[in-house]
Amino acid sequence: MNVLKRVVITGGTGALGRAIQRRFLAENWDVVSFGSKNPELSNDESMNCFFDRNPCDLLICAAGIVRDQPLARLDEEVWDEVFHLNYTFAKRCSLAAIPGMNQGSQVLFISSYAAIHPGVGQSAYATAKAALIGLTKDLATHYGPNGIRVNAIMPGFMETPMTREVSMKRKQAIRESHVMGQFNTPDIVAEFIHVLHERMPFTSGQLFQLDSRT
Repeated sequence: MNVLKRVVITGGTGALGRAIQRRFLAENWDVVSFGSKNPELSNDESMNCFFDRNPCDLLICAAGIVRDQPLARLDEEVWDEVFHLNYTFAKRCSLAAIPGMNQGSQVLFISSYAAIHPGVGQSAYATAKAALIGLTKDLATHYGPNGIRVNAIMPGFMETPMTREVSMKRKQAIRESHVMGQFNTPDIVAEFIHVLHERMPFTSGQLFQLDSRT
């Protein structure tokens, strides 16, 4: 009898989170998905209890926000909000989930191209997403001997509700920076995540850039 596998997705209410849900539900996974303000994850105690009840084979940390502002005008509270949701929340989730993981399980962080090539006004967002890359390397080294993988992806720019406010002029400039002149879609990214987990069992500590920017 096959044991049902479980994926936990933070940020599951966004376009990418919903695409990931669809992909894994199609393979009969148990999918646990929630937004960034789930009361069950409001502090370390509740988070530990949540993952005790929901041990997972795959944790995907996709929760994130963008609050772009020039650094000189960036309010400290805004910086803290951006850093907390994009980095600290992901770190806390991973450290709560890993003790319940078995060999072959994986933590996947959703980083960003901004982590290595930040745009104007993206200092807080870029810093948080870059920190995820460092966390990926550290956790992969620490938990690799236990057979637990930790990776990160940079999905690339996607036309989703999160990027709806980006001007058409800016979108065109971003598109022109892609050597193939195309954006990824959430479904394409979800397919890569499925392949990474199911068909690349010995890949860990890696950062995957999924678009065609050089």
